[in-house]
Amino acid sequence: MVGSIIETPDCLAEGVAFLSAREPRFAHAATLCAPLPLRRRADGFAALLDAIVSQQVSVASANAIWARMVAAGLTDPVRLAEASDEDCRAVGLSRQKARYGRELATAGIDFAALRAVPDGQVVAVLTAVPGIGVWTAEIYAMFALGRADVFAPGDLALQESARVLFGLEARPSEKALRAMAQAWSPWRSVAARLLWAYYHVAKDREGIR
Repeated sequence: MVGSIIETPDCLAEGVAFLSAREPRFAHAATLCAPLPLRRRADGFAALLDAIVSQQVSVASANAIWARMVAAGLTDPVRLAEASDEDCRAVGLSRQKARYGRELATAGIDFAALRAVPDGQVVAVLTAVPGIGVWTAEIYAMFALGRADVFAPGDLALQESARVLFGLEARPSEKALRAMAQAWSPWRSVAARLLWAYYHVAKDREGIR
């Protein structure tokens, strides 16, 4: 089953109400961070490429690289597949990310079909492409597909935000945060949005594009 889809601010409000009733610290975060950004984007090649670009770089760096890629036409799969290493370097892509982008451009993913498959299958299909890890697949499922119960515990900003909000002695590991997030089902994507928003408040930095 696909489950709930986050389409509008009302969907977010429903998730925030659920989480706030279950966990007082989410209620506290919600009062500091309202209104939460919807963070929905069109699904397809560009959204997944954007997630690859955002891997392991700051939000500011990812924004700058993406803007140069758009200007150069390298967010089009055909153009990217044919781009040289020099073309990719010119827009700020590392050799590794250029290779990952080309792998994605030629992977033949049926993006429309992903809208109708369960979260776990979305992750399995996407992570079969070199360069797409679980974090990237989960980000795509959350923001491009609008899945309401997906989380990305490998995200460092989520880990740090959870540490601060929940008063933990240390930043939780990916495994520990995934286990912690089980209690936030079926609105784990909204919990992630709350934690990213709280990270911005607590650290005065953006944690996600």
